Amino acid sequence: IDGTREILSKLVKEFEIIVIDEKGDYNQAKWMKKLAKVAKNKYNPRWVINNDADEFWIPTDITKSLKDVLNFKGSVLQVPRSNMILYDGINSWMESEYRVTNQILNREDYENSNIMLGKIGRKTIVNPHGYIKTNAGNHSAEHIAFWKKQEPKNIHIYHYPIRSYKQFEKTIKNRAKILKIGAKMGIHYKKWAKLYEEGKLLEEFEKMVFDNEKLKCLQDINIIKKDTKPKELSY
Repeated sequence: IDGTREILSKLVKEFEIIVIDEKGDYNQAKWMKKLAKVAKNKYNPRWVINNDADEFWIPTDITKSLKDVLNFKGSVLQVPRSNMILYDGINSWMESEYRVTNQILNREDYENSNIMLGKIGRKTIVNPHGYIKTNAGNHSAEHIAFWKKQEPKNIHIYHYPIRSYKQFEKTIKNRAKILKIGAKMGIHYKKWAKLYEEGKLLEEFEKMVFDNEKLKCLQDINIIKKDTKPKELSY
């Protein structure tokens, strides 16, 4: 209901896109498996990427494309991922130049801490030939050639979990709805949905936007570092 479906209807006229409307209960793992099989049967690709809207999969050498660095055979690639942070002084999330390089929180710390600094899971790229399934969240996948799983060193995922309060509230409002019908999702979404219901979501959002003093402190202790690759590619 956020307009995405209407945007896709327009893009279909310009690009080769297959749009699948799922009418049943929310089941991310099942849908990702279906998408991978559709891609395999339609295009016979070497690799399939299940990409979230807030993730950018970027080669460490930005003069190369993903197609360049994925020019080999394998089974499952477990790609490392980092949060890009919001901070005072920027007008848009796309201007962010800092990512979390040393994640410092464990799952049990999430209740009272800044989740932007927490540990986040890798995401997977799968070879659809021999592929069995992708688990919820795309954090792991199963493949016949399980011994060929590897973590590539030449791709990194830049993750933008919060981009504005308006976007954040809209996302969590929707997550709260599907949680009530039994959907499975990460502990952070459960926390945010609870805060939304309690009217405390704005307070939580403001905790995740860093002022200049905190930004400098986090740099000094090597928790975050400057990384302009996504920004360079967006201009």
